[in-house]
Amino acid sequence: MGGRRGTGKNAADSARRAFRMTVLSLACVSLVIALIALAAPAMAQEVTLDFSAGTGLNERAIQLVALVTVLSLAPSILIMVTSFTRIVVVLSLLRTAIGLQTAPPNSVMISLALFLTGFIMMPVFQQAYTDGIEPLVNEQIELNEAFTRSAAPFRTFMLAHVREKDLALFVEMSEVEQPESPDEIQLQVLVPAFMISELRRAFEIGFLLFVPFIVIDLVVASVLMSMGMMMLPPVIISLPFKLIFFVLVDGWSLVAGSLVRSFTGAG
Repeated sequence: MGGRRGTGKNAADSARRAFRMTVLSLACVSLVIALIALAAPAMAQEVTLDFSAGTGLNERAIQLVALVTVLSLAPSILIMVTSFTRIVVVLSLLRTAIGLQTAPPNSVMISLALFLTGFIMMPVFQQAYTDGIEPLVNEQIELNEAFTRSAAPFRTFMLAHVREKDLALFVEMSEVEQPESPDEIQLQVLVPAFMISELRRAFEIGFLLFVPFIVIDLVVASVLMSMGMMMLPPVIISLPFKLIFFVLVDGWSLVAGSLVRSFTGAG
């Protein structure tokens, strides 16, 4: 009994530490996103909240509004540069493939997508915090250098998962010189190309998820027609079979594991 209590206590402590690390990492990444958005004006002048009288009052007010806007949009910007897009689209397609409209509810799906994103992106978050945010907080580097260091892990992550065709498309549409190295690709070009690539891969995974459930629907519809029960909607009969099939194959573990491995390359 003592061994079991000790094991349970250790597991609880580990879970609490993991939760604290996740919250800290998400907070740090939100700060990174704010730095990314403010990097361009910061290169020209210092952001200040000194509302002294003078000609610069309107400009400072605009800077304050811009800062508040960036902080409010930080979660949305964070979604664009992480694995969240692929995960949440796949989970939505999975729910549609099974034939469920509101179960699991959207709040559960988004929460699962967020925690899977945190699990996948944890090394990137930690590197961004260690390389950029922590030295900035300790006043060891300037804002511009902190932005460059913090954005580097996200840039590396996006470059590892973006399709060359999508990247070339946005480079061409941006009408800028062809970059000689990945480090020269601007974020406003890399981010939309990365999102398009993520949507494509999410649809590819969604197609594979639809196939077995479509087979179940076809089998049930054929059986009902052979029995002369054409007025009975096949969806009503096939839904329980699809649910038990998904449970028997341990579907949640398969989907979650496949999503994580699609980013980490493990297994």
